Amino acid sequence: MTSHMRVISQETFGGPEVLHFATVTRPSPEANEVLVRVQAASVNPADWKIRAGLVPRFGKPPFVLGRDFSGTVEATGSDVSTFQVGDEVFGFASMPHGSHADYVAVPTDQIARKPSDLDHIHAAAVPLAGATAWQPLVRVANLQPGQRVLIHAAAGGIGHLAVQIAKSRGAFVIGTARTAKHKFLRELGADELIDYTATKFETATGDVDVVLDPISDDYGLRSLDVLKPGGLLIDVRGTGPDRAPIRAEASRRGLRFTEFGFTPSGADLAELTVLITSGALRVEVTDVLPLEAAAKAHQIVETGRVLGKVVLVP
Repeated sequence: MTSHMRVISQETFGGPEVLHFATVTRPSPEANEVLVRVQAASVNPADWKIRAGLVPRFGKPPFVLGRDFSGTVEATGSDVSTFQVGDEVFGFASMPHGSHADYVAVPTDQIARKPSDLDHIHAAAVPLAGATAWQPLVRVANLQPGQRVLIHAAAGGIGHLAVQIAKSRGAFVIGTARTAKHKFLRELGADELIDYTATKFETATGDVDVVLDPISDDYGLRSLDVLKPGGLLIDVRGTGPDRAPIRAEASRRGLRFTEFGFTPSGADLAELTVLITSGALRVEVTDVLPLEAAAKAHQIVETGRVLGKVVLVP
């Protein structure tokens, strides 16, 4: 095994053009970690926002982007007994040592065995988007059969998984998306769809129990208008925009508001694997690009018009 590896790095904040290949020392796993040879890694909206300097909590460059991956265990730390060399796994990487690289070293509680039904490309598209859909709907909202849930950007990376997770819980699912994406979403089980470019969603949904919002901006305050008394709005963009006005207005109306950031969890990936294996959850990958085309992948994701996910392969 080589002592060096390729990564996509950046030395400064900026546009996609700041991304470049670099050669760095291959990491060695700590006692509770495994070293994974990355077979595929997805590109998420968080990646371009970090690249551009819009998410300051990760500090200044240089760093390697990429929050999730699928690959093969190449080495294990001294305390690892749950995974072995050769195991196919998928999971979460942590900044500043992200997954847009040939290898990544990660704690064992941030990975799970790759679903046998998925190739590495599709498995790599699941962790971050899947957790950002699963955790708020199941862990936070405890979504119940018959409840009505509104999912914004329903055809996106988070949204299309959230539609299926909500359906698996027995919910009535309403999604916002352009008309061209409605057929895709109906195939995933969406019950009602709203083209937000033609209709104001707050006039078309009726009362709902839960809103899942990966957009924020003015969608937050507008979403309060569709919630039943005691309803829950979950903003899944993590830290960033100031949500104080939304929080205050939700409190004034007797509604609940949660500012949600996902937690890397191998246990939750195992839960998602059950849905995948049962056929209740599928992941859509729109573009597969080589690692060296990371800048192009960022350009695609930054449009905000992606159906499903974009994935890089080394």
